Amino acid sequence: MRTARTIPLLLACSLVVTLGACSSGPAPRAWATSVCQVLAPWRTEIGTLATRTQQQMTAETTPAQAKENLMRLFGGAESASENARAGVEKAGIPDVDQGEKIAKSFATSLSDMRDAYGRAKTGIEALSIVSSKDFYAKVGTVVNTLNTEYAASELDTSNLSSVELKEAFDEVPDCR
Repeated sequence: MRTARTIPLLLACSLVVTLGACSSGPAPRAWATSVCQVLAPWRTEIGTLATRTQQQMTAETTPAQAKENLMRLFGGAESASENARAGVEKAGIPDVDQGEKIAKSFATSLSDMRDAYGRAKTGIEALSIVSSKDFYAKVGTVVNTLNTEYAASELDTSNLSSVELKEAFDEVPDCR
């Protein structure tokens, strides 16, 4: 049976739950594990795509072949980044101070990277292949822009505002 004193307490907790303070997301270590399990294959894919892009830039191919290959590579990176972003969102909000802000910053970084790859793909798609010299010069411009945008949105777990998450990212084997 509820007393008059328990009703305000129930209402207060109900309000806190509505505002998100009583709800608990995954513990720091569990969240870091989930995020790193999503990011590990993404990093591998991005590394592979970066190597292939560099090879494509130095390979002796026609502009048409290079254009097709680069569009495929950047499209693959765009897709991989979106998959990683979705995986980070699926990991939830870590149960730490400013957990929502931290989770959102991870997802935003991946969205920004996805968009940078998408713009690079579109940039390559728009290039004329009539002049090989002009084509490759403009590819260089597109890749430089991509590198700048990518660096600006890079994920850096060493600057987290949560001590618990910093420790978790340092300790979880999937994060190393």
